[in-house]
Amino acid sequence: MFNVDEQGLVLTRVVDAPRELVFKVWSEAEHLKNWWGPKGFEMDVATLEFRPGGKFHYKMESPEGFVMWGLFVFGEIIEPEKIVFVNSFSDQEGNMVRAPFFEVWPLEIQNTLTLEENDGKTTITLKGFPINATDEEVAAFIANKDSMQQGFTGTFDQLDEYLAKTSL
Repeated sequence: MFNVDEQGLVLTRVVDAPRELVFKVWSEAEHLKNWWGPKGFEMDVATLEFRPGGKFHYKMESPEGFVMWGLFVFGEIIEPEKIVFVNSFSDQEGNMVRAPFFEVWPLEIQNTLTLEENDGKTTITLKGFPINATDEEVAAFIANKDSMQQGFTGTFDQLDEYLAKTSL
């Protein structure tokens, strides 16, 4: 389920895996590289320092050779239930840059990921909203909910597929 309103983006997905495994695939490079990013893109992890203040710097490359870099800066981490991070587009050196697909887009998105387990399945809730953004950037974020929904659907489909063949 996806929703975007004045509060930002809210994504909820139930996966057939225990919470500890879901947390692990969100927090370790050898797992993230196998499912994070747009469907069909190849992912390379440049840096992953999974701790408050640490960074996840990565490269995504489309089948056509289009390259994008991304960056997470981790805030609060409560294992195995919560990860707070700010994500942005970056250059190869890890400096924050504008999104390659829009002239007006927030530089930083604050995300809160929560994981709740029930009967061996985990409910993933991801809430994201622009921070340090202009009104125009916030409006662009909200106006592009369909694009974000499509992107996250592909990413979370890849997560489902990866979890099906991964164990603790």
